[in-house]
Amino acid sequence: MPKIVTLPGDGIGPEVTAAAVEVLREVAPDLTFEEHAIGGMAYDAHGDPFPQITRDALADADAVLLGTVGGPQNSPWNSLPRPMRPESGLLALRKALGCYANLRPVRVQPGLEHLSPLKPELARGVDILIVRELLGGVYFDQDRKIDGDTAYNTMRYTTPEVERVARMAFWAAEQRKGRVTSVDKANVLEVSELWRRDVQALRDREYRNIHLNHEYVDSVAMLIVSDPSRYDVIVTENLFGDILSDLAAVIPGSLGLMPSASLGDGAGLFEPIHGSAPDIAGKGIANPAAAIMSAAMLLRHGLGRSDAANQIERAVALALREEPTRDLGGKADTRTFTNAVLEAMGTPVG
Repeated sequence: MPKIVTLPGDGIGPEVTAAAVEVLREVAPDLTFEEHAIGGMAYDAHGDPFPQITRDALADADAVLLGTVGGPQNSPWNSLPRPMRPESGLLALRKALGCYANLRPVRVQPGLEHLSPLKPELARGVDILIVRELLGGVYFDQDRKIDGDTAYNTMRYTTPEVERVARMAFWAAEQRKGRVTSVDKANVLEVSELWRRDVQALRDREYRNIHLNHEYVDSVAMLIVSDPSRYDVIVTENLFGDILSDLAAVIPGSLGLMPSASLGDGAGLFEPIHGSAPDIAGKGIANPAAAIMSAAMLLRHGLGRSDAANQIERAVALALREEPTRDLGGKADTRTFTNAVLEAMGTPVG
């Protein structure tokens, strides 16, 4: 039986993760679940945001379902040395799993265009997949320092790192519309020159059926909200991908609608992209849609069960129409929305 390690984390993480697990148990009753700590709660319990007991549990995991990490700005966790902060546990988790490619779908469901802050004619039909390199660049390079009044971080990439994430983007595009936009800043950054060269070379060598174009990150930041339908698959490096994917996340209407999958050498990591929202933690009003759709991505990309994933996604779309959550202008709380998803899947709710 496939083993799923759940890492509920901090803030609203336990609430939305519980909703996702409930849906997974219904659609895939053969799955087994093992829960462990990460982030601030792990530090409180074990003195480490990514403790050894959690690391050990990943060894035989088939997939990992993550909630959220982090606390409020005034959290005592933020005064800890950087390696002990909750976010460092997340970075260490990604590295331990070898997750070098983050897939973030940005999709406006038919009939839900009114939820988007964009005009309906711009939001209608938007279906973008952002593929973000996840283990390189300024977030991971060790050539970094604060020295008095001077500080620096280094953005560094190698050809193998660029090729493996570009290959993931081309693979995804083959199953979609066959278009990839590679995003860089090659007019001013040497590392982006390498990025552009290597992405183009891989396309010319192995993926001639894919239409590839290159765009600067500042241009994409404008066009992704003014003409989002121009994009199919976007591939970019870690920092640019972090910013662009959060910018694009507003298009469907809420961060509570944004799932993600991080894939690479081992078990995949699946998580909503929203934060821990400590201001509403424990109130039972968090939107679990992103966590539930992350569970769908777990089934599709982690276990190869596309039919079950499609079933969940259809149910979420229906629940969003009938029982929108408070962040979407509705009244549904976490329990009400989860029940609506289960009912849409044909599950009686008592």
